[in-house]
Amino acid sequence: MKKFLALTMALCMIFALCAVSASADEPITLTYAEVNPLEGTIVGAMAKAFKEKTEELSGGSVIIDIQASGVLGSEDQILDNLLGGGNITDISRISAFALTQYGCDKASLLSIPYTFVNEDHFWKFADSELAQEFLNEPQEIGLPLRGLCYGEEGFRHFFFKNEVKGLDDLKGLKIRVSSDPVMTGMVSNLGASATSVPFTELYSALNTGVVDGAEQPTANYRSNAFQEVAPYLLLDGHTLGALQIVITDTAWNKLNEEQQGWIMEAAKYASEVCREQVGKVEAETFELLEKDGATVIPVEDKAPWVEACQPTIKANTEKLADLYQQLVDMAG
Repeated sequence: MKKFLALTMALCMIFALCAVSASADEPITLTYAEVNPLEGTIVGAMAKAFKEKTEELSGGSVIIDIQASGVLGSEDQILDNLLGGGNITDISRISAFALTQYGCDKASLLSIPYTFVNEDHFWKFADSELAQEFLNEPQEIGLPLRGLCYGEEGFRHFFFKNEVKGLDDLKGLKIRVSSDPVMTGMVSNLGASATSVPFTELYSALNTGVVDGAEQPTANYRSNAFQEVAPYLLLDGHTLGALQIVITDTAWNKLNEEQQGWIMEAAKYASEVCREQVGKVEAETFELLEKDGATVIPVEDKAPWVEACQPTIKANTEKLADLYQQLVDMAG
């Protein structure tokens, strides 16, 4: 009887160890949310690069499940869920200034109108120690997520249902922007009316006249077919489409130290792919927009635009004036 019990206990231990081993061998799946389509967008290329590198480095032990085209909701809805402890997603690509409304003051500096003079200026920042300080801000103020890397989508421009030729034509128009004080302030400074519409509803809002215009990086403008309902693209380049990839603390803590290292390396790779893709995708997009019949309107002199936006620029940089000046000085 004792031998039987001992054998039974031994078998139970073996089964338990096998179960633990099987559980340990199961891959960890992390959901990655992207509001834009994967194909034809810089953010799509970035998402695919992050997935491929993570799965390559981990040997398939960490799987990235990309949910694109806004199927998990708008950027604001996803962020509200993440910061409220929800489980819609683990990783998300967001606009770099999106965390401003959650108390990240440093993040707001990246959306100040006419801060970055060109893309090289932005990448000097993205590769600097200052960028890491910005990425760490959510952790510093107690938000349950962390920044992994920066990227960009090119400069953001306005587009409209009806023809506009310059700054004076913006007066009284309803322009959709994100619900951010910098963006809404900028639109107000330019004489228009900032209007909040979920990104997933923007095409319909333009089509029905709920708004007269909106703003996006060029590639996103075309990949979402906005040229079909708002064919006038005004190249004012008010802000650079700075973005970042973030991961929740819950997802981060599922990973061991080695896996966390793979995620960081994959994020760095995705950032590099983004940098390589920007110029290529933008050039291709302008060619396609010409074939689509869109009207591209250059802005030869941005000085009046910069001057009009001074109230918003000053109001949103005075608390972090020294830090903002560091950002501006990187152009030199």
